[in-house]
Amino acid sequence: MPSNSPYSNDIPGRTRLCEDVIRSAGLLVLKGFRENAGRSFSMKGPQDFLTETDAASELLIRGMIADHFPEDGFLGEEGGGHVTDRVWVVDPIDGTANFARGIPHFCISIAYVENGNIEIGAIFNPAEDEFYIARRGFGATLNGKPIKVSATKTFDAASVELGWSGRVPNETYLRTISDLLSLGTNVRRAGSGAMALAYVADGRSDAYIELHMNSWDCAAGLLLVEEAGGVVCPFMELGSLAAGGPVLASTPTIASGVSRASLIPLATSDPNGNLLRA
Repeated sequence: MPSNSPYSNDIPGRTRLCEDVIRSAGLLVLKGFRENAGRSFSMKGPQDFLTETDAASELLIRGMIADHFPEDGFLGEEGGGHVTDRVWVVDPIDGTANFARGIPHFCISIAYVENGNIEIGAIFNPAEDEFYIARRGFGATLNGKPIKVSATKTFDAASVELGWSGRVPNETYLRTISDLLSLGTNVRRAGSGAMALAYVADGRSDAYIELHMNSWDCAAGLLLVEEAGGVVCPFMELGSLAAGGPVLASTPTIASGVSRASLIPLATSDPNGNLLRA
């Protein structure tokens, strides 16, 4: 790292950098949103939107991280990259379809992964000025205040968000929705998987399921849920940073039922009762 960098070469230093980077990207993304730049978009695939602001946000994030930790790897939704022992996993705008249509439900998602463990996770919705951050072992916060998953205990009071991916047959999603509804849950979808995970972490949703999710959409959110007291799937065992995989995150009280309905296993505990890492 450069000798004049204000960030220490450790997890606390990278946490400080993560916050500064995501807030800088937030200013850029919010400017694009307010100026309607996002209304001009192209399509990467079915229901897969791309705007000029996506690329500009990722370029800013990539550049700021490289300025201070040039040896760290980078994996971004738009520009790709390589998975290394120390890698930043970034979605410059998650919920681009919402962004492009003027709906203020989108975010920037940044995770730092070291030796296969998600150590830092940050999610920022600049349109709502909601900033989530978690550091492994230090809890999760929203705008500086500690957050916890919900205390919902019954399925007839639960609200579960279900994401969608074209990599999974529609019939599988329909079966999952049917199984969730049969439990008595409310099922919804708001168009940003990263924000959905943040909402599980702060108790606004009780669980989130996506049968295939890219790592840049979920890495930060999975850590947020864990640090907020939730239960998650073993993402690194079921998939990988490069290829993605199934995602489940839940408040503990309904997690087993959500797991059965989605056929996504939960992370197991070690002999001391500690949840194994996503």
